Amino acid sequence: MEIEFKFCIPPDRLAAVQAAVRRGRCVAIRMEARYFDTPDGALASRGIAFRLRREGDQWVQTVKALGDGPLDRQEHNVARGPAIEGIAPEPLPQLHSGTVAGAQLQQALQAAGGPLVETYGTEMDRLTRDITRQGAVVELALDTGRVVAHRGTPQQAEAPICEVELELKAGPVAGLAALAAQWATRHGLYLSTVSKAERGERLLAPAGSPSGIPIPSDSPASSGSPRKARPRSPLYQQLPAGQALQRAVVAQCLQQILGPASDIAEGASDEELLHQLRIGIRRLRTALRELAPLAPGNFDPAWEPPLVQVFQQLGHLRDRSQVMQRIGAELQAAGAPPLSTHQGDNTALVAQAAQQTVRDTAFQEALVYLMAFTTPGLDATGDAAAGLDARATRRRLQQRLRALHAQVQKGARGFATRTPQAQHRLRKRLKRLRYLTEFVAPALDAHSARFLDSLQPALSALGHLNDERVAAALYRELAESGDLKAWFGAGWLAGRQAQSVAACEQALGQMEEAPRLRKTGKR
Repeated sequence: MEIEFKFCIPPDRLAAVQAAVRRGRCVAIRMEARYFDTPDGALASRGIAFRLRREGDQWVQTVKALGDGPLDRQEHNVARGPAIEGIAPEPLPQLHSGTVAGAQLQQALQAAGGPLVETYGTEMDRLTRDITRQGAVVELALDTGRVVAHRGTPQQAEAPICEVELELKAGPVAGLAALAAQWATRHGLYLSTVSKAERGERLLAPAGSPSGIPIPSDSPASSGSPRKARPRSPLYQQLPAGQALQRAVVAQCLQQILGPASDIAEGASDEELLHQLRIGIRRLRTALRELAPLAPGNFDPAWEPPLVQVFQQLGHLRDRSQVMQRIGAELQAAGAPPLSTHQGDNTALVAQAAQQTVRDTAFQEALVYLMAFTTPGLDATGDAAAGLDARATRRRLQQRLRALHAQVQKGARGFATRTPQAQHRLRKRLKRLRYLTEFVAPALDAHSARFLDSLQPALSALGHLNDERVAAALYRELAESGDLKAWFGAGWLAGRQAQSVAACEQALGQMEEAPRLRKTGKR
């Protein structure tokens, strides 16, 4: 298992990064690799990369597979002998037998619809250097080059490689995280979940279609080839205690965040990415808030402010793009006159602003330390508290579920008479109740799925009410700025308020009683 951080380097920062790497004793090597898969993509669909790589004058065969958390990967390497000019060895999957990654490779090949074939390759220069930090030995590798698909054909396509990897060789992950945060902050680096293998898969995929590689996220991906959402897998079968539950939940939240954050930072323009990233951040903030008492002191207070800032800035971008487009379509159907102010496609502007937001160094640093926290036994602080035992954890979570449910029920009573601010607070509490229920769902009674389903109508109705209010404020802003046609939208939305509030009140009345946590040891 390898534990590493991988960052992309902005082009204007490459020279400074190269100079920084060369300040220590480093080794330069020319590398080329050939990646293999079956014609039906059996390996890529399972997140497996199988390659032969020439490292200097030697060939090395490698299989990589997804690990359990956002930092770890299953990897196994086998030396394949000296390189002979123009001749590469045949790929031999059986050489990885007896390893976790090798077992995943064999399972994929047994289910495949054909033999292994070469799919794409990489050509790059690697500069490596070992750095010691806080008792950890870290290998820093600077890779520059390209990925090439359909080599030598009219369909040849390529993508650049410009990234830094920091891999833990020995010692605590605390040192790895500190070093990664330092380099990211100093050089404006941003975390990337896109492997070289995935860059190759994207070149093979038709324009605009998914690459098919499952990656540690619950979201879509990069411009031209978005990664579509995949269902979140259960966190556990039996409720962990204290720190273990904190780690499991934070790791799952990061799986939803890292993919979209990586792709937006690279310039992706798919608005669904922005939406998924905001959901992931909201879920993570709920985890940091609700699970902190399970092992007090484990969550660094410095993590949340960057999350809040990015969440709010991305929300502002969403309001002016997705919300205005959706409500604008409803207004058009209602006979609204076209606005004098141009409200055309601003996808490129939104993508650029989102890119700058996600590349924020404080946000990237927070992600680094959150990722380090999820590694069992190798936490970023070095002294994470174990926290509450299983019984106390269960009791605390049951209390929070009941308290949140009671607050939501109280806010739902007389909803129509409450201020817009109070109604919005209820929406946020309902989201927290939903996310906390999802976090502990594997340990809840059989009522949990029905309870979560009963929340959805209220969340949808409250979300639509919020969008209408956001749009109304924007239309009033346009009207007061001189676009008189915007008054139609402002007035129409104001007239819809009573109807939308009534829909929320009705949906809130459909919520069921909160489920209960099963007793410890029972399934």
